[in-house]
Amino acid sequence: MKALILSGGKGTRLRPLTYTGAKQLVPVANKPILWYGIEDIVAAGITDIGIIISPETGKEVQTKTGNGEQFGANITYILQEQPAGLAHAVKVAQPFLGDSPFIMYLGDNIIQSELATFLNTFKKQQLDALIMLRRVANPSAFGVAKIDENGRVLQLIEKPKDPPSNLALVGIYFFANTIHDAIANIQPSARGELEITDAIQKLIDREQKVEACTLEGWWLDTGKKDDLLEANRIILDTQITPSIQGEVDDKSQIIGRVQIGPGTKVVNSSIRGPVIIGNDCYLENCFIGPYSSIADGVTLIEADLEHSVILQKATIAGIHQRIVDSVIGQRAQLGVAPRRPKAIRFMIGDDCQIELA
Repeated sequence: MKALILSGGKGTRLRPLTYTGAKQLVPVANKPILWYGIEDIVAAGITDIGIIISPETGKEVQTKTGNGEQFGANITYILQEQPAGLAHAVKVAQPFLGDSPFIMYLGDNIIQSELATFLNTFKKQQLDALIMLRRVANPSAFGVAKIDENGRVLQLIEKPKDPPSNLALVGIYFFANTIHDAIANIQPSARGELEITDAIQKLIDREQKVEACTLEGWWLDTGKKDDLLEANRIILDTQITPSIQGEVDDKSQIIGRVQIGPGTKVVNSSIRGPVIIGNDCYLENCFIGPYSSIADGVTLIEADLEHSVILQKATIAGIHQRIVDSVIGQRAQLGVAPRRPKAIRFMIGDDCQIELA
């Protein structure tokens, strides 16, 4: 069994952050989104992993993620020259996949459930495809499944204007090698892409064995700012344990589940968890509220924030109004002039410099 993780694409929904980096490397609780998928796959016992990369961000993905040793895996990088669809990515990866069954995992997705449960179902029933479904409020934004009263998959439709159900396809699929022939016999969609939903539909039309499982736990597709913040909230809520390795002075107050990395210095500040703060940060005269993630090398002086994600080496100084629901890019610099609004929200890309007047 092999795995194929998709880490290409242009990340248009997370711009401006993704003008300068891969969306799959944007951190959730100070860990790249992509790494959660790798860890889940390895936990299911699959260690031979191919990662689809793009020309624009592939080098960054390779540099940060490495050869897989840190995860207990062997990673092969596969270049997809153009974002021509999920089925096209499988086509490009066919030399790596060979005749092996495989799991396909979209690199900006995170699920609560363990993959091993679904993998066992896939193997035990000797399926051609196993898809995962989740009930959503806005099915037209996803691939959608139409099923009968017995739960059998009848039809898959990509981003339908009039959805036949509210069952969205989660970005995780299990395939036998029969998917390759199905992909070879589909045409590009109206979007000009080879859709994986069309390939699975081909299997269904051929009466091959396609089954679905409905997720009961959470599913996070982190393609937009609010989705990213929600993923950050859930991970902090469920996975953070208290650990203070940095230096906290006696004027500071730490409440709840807070992680502070080595080399970080906290001066006259209040931190209310769940919060994660990386290595080599400096915080002075700050309030850091719940559901905040602060990456390595960040400087915060007289800052007040909560429910936000601050990326590496950003600087926020002198902003006394609370920053909420914000994503601040790497090396961004925020300062403030004397007149101040009551509350502010940001989504700021890497290397920006902003002053509020």
